[in-house]
Amino acid sequence: MIRKIVFMGTPDFAVGTLQALIDAPDCQVQAVFTQPDKAAGRSGALKMPPVKETALAAGIPVYQPARIREPEWAEKLQELRPDFIVVVAFGQIIPEEILSIPPGGCINVHASLLPKYRGAAPIQWAVINGERESGVTTMRMDEGLDTGDMIMRESVTLAPKETGGSLFDKLSAVGASLLLRTLDAICDGTAQYERQPEESPTPYAAMLTRKDGRIDWTKSAGEIERLIRGLDPWPGTYTVYRGKMLKLWAAEVVEDARGSSVEARDAAGEAHAAKVKTDAGAAAGIDVPGSVAEVTKTSLRIRTGSGLLSILELQPEGKKRMSVDVFLRGYPVKPGERFTEA
Repeated sequence: MIRKIVFMGTPDFAVGTLQALIDAPDCQVQAVFTQPDKAAGRSGALKMPPVKETALAAGIPVYQPARIREPEWAEKLQELRPDFIVVVAFGQIIPEEILSIPPGGCINVHASLLPKYRGAAPIQWAVINGERESGVTTMRMDEGLDTGDMIMRESVTLAPKETGGSLFDKLSAVGASLLLRTLDAICDGTAQYERQPEESPTPYAAMLTRKDGRIDWTKSAGEIERLIRGLDPWPGTYTVYRGKMLKLWAAEVVEDARGSSVEARDAAGEAHAAKVKTDAGAAAGIDVPGSVAEVTKTSLRIRTGSGLLSILELQPEGKKRMSVDVFLRGYPVKPGERFTEA
């Protein structure tokens, strides 16, 4: 039996699942709903969402509601009479009147192991928070924010140097295959639905902005290093050096010059960082968070609230990404110079 499906999604993460449905011989994607085109770049030219590009290439009708809650969209979906609505990072809350339309339900593909990391940016926050595993969950949607009954989950182990971008690619592929298995289970009657607890064990994975990439040097070296990886490739992390923005793309936590390991110092990181903030006005030289602690022709180590951070790849304002040795050839950095928040 052919399953009639309406797909709702917007960013790159949703493309893999849409393509899997297009390629599946027992699925017919009747229509795609996605966010409106948005202005991009300095020219302000409108850019299509990635999902729209994929749908048009496959000859699938595309609808771009500014507000999916408007009555006309429920009426359109009633006309289409889909067996399922599949939702992957659509970007709008689906109202009850639409959730109740397909007999098979509205099935969501969420990039976390629910109930952890409900919200818009679960991939990046998993890296930022130092999780050892993440994954994908399929669920039957309700009116809450990622609170519907779970159907299937598949976990993925994070690599030691996992970035938001690399985890994004892994989970996109996992989500596509998991969705197809979920539809099979629903259709053959073997799907099991598990109610989620009301409270999530992790904070809400809020949508990220460029401001989230500003580095607070009073945090520990480990926290900053994870932030750099989590926000790669977007929105990226940044600091200010000699009055200009400096983006940081790769770094590593190193042995503290004072002889103690960073891991040991991180055990008291919060208390140490608070003391550093208090004493910063009286501190001088390389002991101030954000100051250059060590520099050679090929390495640059910055003091943080707990430990040292060795910068590996960075990008001066108006220039391309470069390795730290290339940067140091053009910028003669000196010990005690400051990298600041603003």
